[in-house]
Amino acid sequence: MTVTPREMRDAMGCFATGITVITALDAEGRPVGLTVNSFNSVSLEPPLVLFSLDRRANCADAFGDGKPFAVNVLGVGQQAESNHFASKADDKFADIPFEWQAGSNGCAMLDSAIASFECIAEATHDGGDHIIIIGRVTHLNQAEGQSPLLYFQGRYAEIAG
Repeated sequence: MTVTPREMRDAMGCFATGITVITALDAEGRPVGLTVNSFNSVSLEPPLVLFSLDRRANCADAFGDGKPFAVNVLGVGQQAESNHFASKADDKFADIPFEWQAGSNGCAMLDSAIASFECIAEATHDGGDHIIIIGRVTHLNQAEGQSPLLYFQGRYAEIAG
């Protein structure tokens, strides 16, 4: 049996995920970023996370072994941030309508993120049409009492409560 990309996408849509904006610096030191929902924890000791990056992403060259990146976890009410960084725009930081600061590793940290992780890429692995990037967390922050923005079956969702 062959699984088509559409079948895989539809079935994976049944798995609710959180939404992140992952940022890095391009070769000229300018901030770049994209929306990613393939983020998860790998290890607590040492603190490692991973995400999958589409090889065709216009900022893919900014991510790689030894390079810094930041993960911004989005909360309820941050669909605009998700949509902004999911766009195909070349410079997502030109006239950006969201407040952000450079983290200690130089990467963009969204002021409104409910959690953020500053990382250094420790390893990259082939993942078909994606690159799997494993990062060591060097610093983190989290907001108290915030609910995450979720993605489920091709739509934004929230935790019912």
